[in-house]
Amino acid sequence: MIHRPSPIALAASLLLAHGALLAQSAPAKKDDKKEEAAQLEAVVVTGIRAAQQKSLTQKRNAQTHVDVITAEDIGKMPDKNIADSLQRVPGVTISSAGANEGGFDENDRVSMRGTSPSLTQTLINGHNVASGDWFVLNQTTNAGRSVSYSLLPSEIVGSVVVHKTSEASLVEGGLTGSVNVITRKPLDFKHSLTAEAQLGAVYADLPGKTDPQLSALFNFKNDSNTLGLMLQVFQEKRHLRREGVEILGYNQIAAGSKVALSNPDLAGVWYPRSIGAALFEQERERSGGLLEVQFKPSATTSLSLTGFSSTLKASNYNRNYLLHAPFFLNEGKGQAPDAGYVVRNNTLVQASFSDKGGFYGTYDMISRPGAKAKTDFVAFEGKFQPTEALSVVTRAGVSNGVGTTPTQDVMPFDQKGGGSWKLNGINSAPDFSIGTPANTNANSVLDWVWGGQNVKVDDKEQWAQIDAAYAFEGGFLKELKFGLRGAKHERSSANVIAQGPKCSDGSGFTWGANWCSSAAISPEAPGNSILPFQLYPANFGSGLGGTFPRNVWYYTPEQLAAFNNKFGNRDPISRRYFDWEYALEEKNSAGYAQLDFESGALSGNMGLRLVRTEQQTLQYLPAIDGAGDVSSAFGAYDRHIATRSFTDALPSLNLRYNLNREMVLRGAITRTLTRPDYSALAGATSISPVAKPGDIGSGSGPNGELKPVRSTNFDLAFEYYHAPRAMVGASAFYMDLSSLITLGQVTRRYLTTNAQFPQGFQADYVLTTPVNGQGKVKGLELSLEQPLGAYFGVSANYTYTDAKEDGNKPMLGASRNAYTLGAYYEDDSWNARLTYTYRSSFYSGLDRATAFSQDATGSLSASLGYKINDKLSLALDARNLNNPKLAYFALNQDQPRSIYQNGRQFYLTLRAKL
Repeated sequence: MIHRPSPIALAASLLLAHGALLAQSAPAKKDDKKEEAAQLEAVVVTGIRAAQQKSLTQKRNAQTHVDVITAEDIGKMPDKNIADSLQRVPGVTISSAGANEGGFDENDRVSMRGTSPSLTQTLINGHNVASGDWFVLNQTTNAGRSVSYSLLPSEIVGSVVVHKTSEASLVEGGLTGSVNVITRKPLDFKHSLTAEAQLGAVYADLPGKTDPQLSALFNFKNDSNTLGLMLQVFQEKRHLRREGVEILGYNQIAAGSKVALSNPDLAGVWYPRSIGAALFEQERERSGGLLEVQFKPSATTSLSLTGFSSTLKASNYNRNYLLHAPFFLNEGKGQAPDAGYVVRNNTLVQASFSDKGGFYGTYDMISRPGAKAKTDFVAFEGKFQPTEALSVVTRAGVSNGVGTTPTQDVMPFDQKGGGSWKLNGINSAPDFSIGTPANTNANSVLDWVWGGQNVKVDDKEQWAQIDAAYAFEGGFLKELKFGLRGAKHERSSANVIAQGPKCSDGSGFTWGANWCSSAAISPEAPGNSILPFQLYPANFGSGLGGTFPRNVWYYTPEQLAAFNNKFGNRDPISRRYFDWEYALEEKNSAGYAQLDFESGALSGNMGLRLVRTEQQTLQYLPAIDGAGDVSSAFGAYDRHIATRSFTDALPSLNLRYNLNREMVLRGAITRTLTRPDYSALAGATSISPVAKPGDIGSGSGPNGELKPVRSTNFDLAFEYYHAPRAMVGASAFYMDLSSLITLGQVTRRYLTTNAQFPQGFQADYVLTTPVNGQGKVKGLELSLEQPLGAYFGVSANYTYTDAKEDGNKPMLGASRNAYTLGAYYEDDSWNARLTYTYRSSFYSGLDRATAFSQDATGSLSASLGYKINDKLSLALDARNLNNPKLAYFALNQDQPRSIYQNGRQFYLTLRAKL
């Protein structure tokens, strides 16, 4: 069980801890401040303490509400990508999945203040970065605006600035905040020649594999500090194994159906659609580097060119051995459960079904060789100071992201023999069984061969901007900032193939035991049960609880590939799958003016940013009249182009007031926006065909007419820097989201054909589609940084968020409570750190037309380091030490959706530097 302290209890504990710590570390008197500052300048502090000092100094001096993480901080934690570091910032939450594929062992998405990751903007050196995803559903049906942090290793970081309030000079796109990753600069290094390397290994206990990890940095600058060159490279490999039991959606027993008539208490009751024992294995290899050349010919001119590339090879193999209720219960049209079933919370939580013939289970084996994600950019920056008062910065660049799934090799089988289930809530996997033994393929019958092929999503952004600042001499106004920016963003998916079955002799497909004519399948083909197979690992699912098939047979990826090459129909014309194809183009232009001011204890900025968005989307929709492209076996499709444009004024006001030397009060009122997710604008349209004229169908699809998401934001923060490297802070925030993307319903007409009506007929379909709605977010953040003396220290933060859509519906990605507790030790030779991060349950969206929420989760990480000498150090980092379970549920916790474990990871690293 995960301990869940109440918000009031946690807030009180933070405040009490702060009071106790103040007694041990009282602030210096005001008269001692100059002496204290001199001492800080004279003492060289390294490692964790240096990171705290640097981060808090930048935070304290900032005109707006920010949090800062420095490279030293990242280097002292088991931070294998930047998201791992950001989870320690108050108001920031992370997740290990981009959509509803279930969580893995690496943090992948970042969100702020209880909202969806798509509403948080990620920048690198102040510009957007195009990104790819390795998982096929994130590439197609769940394509969001968020950046995959699995592509961003922590080694590239100089610092990370988390902007919690906006300002006119900041690139628009962060509705709830922005994360700006700032890379190191060649001319900022102390020495003319710097070389660092990290050589290590990672051990993952669930797959039982050890893999190498390598990164290196080389930096050169000349003695005159006018020319610098920095090169960073990384090559990191690791194995991943995820064990789980998945429930793929819930259906209802229809009132008036055969089962409802025989068992009236089951009318309208929810039941699990499919329950499966799922084994996911993957080999991830992240490689790439960053190169920057910096030239500073004079004190008033600086030029730099930066190139970055990161590729994540992510081939994976997923198996799911499923009890499949559509075969036998089928929304009440089929077989009623045996006597003794249990209904709780309007859910059929326990039921048995005697073998009446037919199928009760299905088994999917899906291998995705060559799955990959990539991101890169090339960026130019020029800084000029034509006069003492005027400075100008020009930036231009291009960023590309690619997500590919070139092949899905599949082998689906159906199982006989009856079945049963018992749902055990979300803390233990459900019990389920299928009559066919799980350790043999003798009674397996081939089902339809499917699987998307040739999936490639291209993402590209080009930008150019000019920013200027004019400094005033004396007086209240300090600086006028102004600038222009233009960007073009393109995203597309094209030429996707949806594999179907074929027979080697060209005979027709017949579903069921014969599949193809008897001459079409050779004796060694799967389904004839003489191919050698393997079994799930002996300890599969040992930490999940429940009783379910564990000793499950499977074929190797090579066997699946051979079968699909022989029996898969991958014709690029007849099997072209228009539903997964789209194109989007956005042209964004912006201009701004911002005044920075200061008078005594008061400082801040006010400004206005004007933004123009021109958007065009291309979708392929089912043809209304049947006259569209008819080349695909999936039906006739029309090209549908939607063009929209928007102009937005984004005012901002940020105030900072120094109450005294230790206390800072901040306030902000801002207007922000972000654009809708790509899949919301131009994703797949899926419909369930009706049988006859007059029937009303259902389905889902995108909405190319969506407006940007806009928000009016209020922020109030208090910071108390009561001692060196110490701070206690509190902030309150409120966001009024006036055009939040929610789900609604629209009615559309499509031509529908079937065997009974080969000429087709027009039918109405009620589609679930994204629409603009409204939402409110309000919350509180508390944070504490406190050295204890004797080389010890603690840190803590807590965030409370109340986020709702109109109608009191839950908001996507919103956890009500999130906190991080940490402790550290550091002396001249040893350093250690322990961190526990927790977030409460949150709504993840819809999957298979039912709700999908992740339950509360907490993770424990630790690091231990030893300084051998000034050139060498050794570190042992551990992630997921508590081996957390990731649990998901549907409408309530009596409807579990899945439960997973990914195991622990241990990193041993030798760091060397010149």
